[in-house]
Order: sequence, then C-alpha cells, then structure tokens
Amino acid sequence: MKIATWNINGVKARLDTTLAWLREATPDVACLQEIKSVDEGFPREAFEELGYHVETHGQKGFNGVAILSRTPVSEVLRGLPGDDSDEQARYIEARIEPPNETRDGDARPLRVGCLYLPNGNPLGTEKFPYKLAWMQRLIAHARARLADEERFLLLGDYNVIPQPIDARNPQNWVDDALFQPESRSAFRALLGLGFTEAVRSVNTDKDVYTFWDYQAGAWQKNNGIRIDHVLMSPEATDGFEGAGIDVHVRGWEKPSDHVPVWVRLAA
Repeated sequence: MKIATWNINGVKARLDTTLAWLREATPDVACLQEIKSVDEGFPREAFEELGYHVETHGQKGFNGVAILSRTPVSEVLRGLPGDDSDEQARYIEARIEPPNETRDGDARPLRVGCLYLPNGNPLGTEKFPYKLAWMQRLIAHARARLADEERFLLLGDYNVIPQPIDARNPQNWVDDALFQPESRSAFRALLGLGFTEAVRSVNTDKDVYTFWDYQAGAWQKNNGIRIDHVLMSPEATDGFEGAGIDVHVRGWEKPSDHVPVWVRLAA
C-alpha cells in the first residue's frame, strides 16, 4: 500500500502535473496540500476518473487540503481540533479502508492525517505564535490518536526544517520561522510521542530535500530544504516497507516548488 503527500501549490494551476504524477506513481492514497480551492470548486471529477475517492477541506485562494483514496474512506475530520475560531483550512483526516482483496484477512484500516502546517513568517508578527500554537494543538491531537493504537500516518507540509542537514545552506535559514529553535523543538516533541519519521529512518544522507524555491535558481543549484514529512505510528511502522521522494517531478513543466514524498506499508 503506497501513501504519498504533496504540496501541489494550487490544484487549478497544477492539475495536469498532479494527474500526470498520479498516473506515474499510482499511490493508493495521496494527501495534497495548498489546493487553494473551495470544496465546490475542486476538480474532483478529474481525480475520480483515475479511480480515487475525494475528500477536501478547502478555502478560497489559500491553504486547503485533500485526501485521495482508491478505497472508500470514512470518519472524515475537517479542521484540527482545539480552536473553534481557527478558520484556516489546514488539516483533514480520514480512515482508509484496506483493499478489497485483503479485507477478509488480517488487514486493518489506516488512518491518515493530512496537514499544511503554518509557515510562521515573518518573525515578529502574529504568524509565528499562530504556528507554534497550531503545533501544540497538533501534538495534543496526535497524542490522542496514538492512544487508540491504530495504524496512523501524520503527513504533509510541516514547514519545519528539523536539522541543519535538512537544508543545503542552513545558515541562510537562521532568521526564518521554519528553522527557529521553537519550531524544531515542537517537531521533536511530536516525534517524541512515539512516531517514526519515515524518510530519515531509511535515508540519513545529505542533500535530501523536498522543496526548492522558484527564485535564484534554487532548483538548478540544488539549494533545497526538507520540510515535507511522513510520521508513522508504531502500528504503522510495524508494516513499513520503504519510503522515497519523487525529486524528478520538480523538473517537470509548471512544477510545484515541493515534490511528493511517499511510504509503502504492508496492506
């Protein structure tokens, strides 16, 4: 079972690119961020034609998250619990049913939480405290989910550079919200609940990135950062078979500035 996450940076601007990647990569579940579309404006028919069930939590012009699944979904949660006044569409969660051929066996459902964590810039504005407060809400929600002892993935654009190795030029990010000690500490606290970070569990190399800015030739110079992550609960980690990053997608025509990250679990 292949599960992927990708910040597509606008579903309408990147529809052809997204569909091309889905045909190439054939994920069973795809979690998308920054769809930048209200729910009723999301081009769901294009994804349904590829065999996906579609669930969205959208917002006009900004943010927005979606879950695509080849098998039925249930228990859809739109919005991160903990602040009823938060109107930003940054979190969607669903229970994914196992494939038909495995349902009579020992296969269990998989719960996925798709997130677009606040950027937090510029520092010195209300955006950074909002980012940190959102992370604390995420930690509280994740702790509750882990107590259920389910197969659970928490994946998406975290807007956090966890370690210096996760940036080509870490010194350029010391004044950025993505690399602040508070952001990195909250990410470590999330991991400390019992999650395994998929990519780093199989790849500890340098120059492993998921984002390259559109400016200053960042892609051509490989001046990237790693901010898109897949966290696995212990129950999901038991069936972990591998992880990867589809770096080549960044070189396609009209690319997102992010690339897909994926994991493979035993069904």
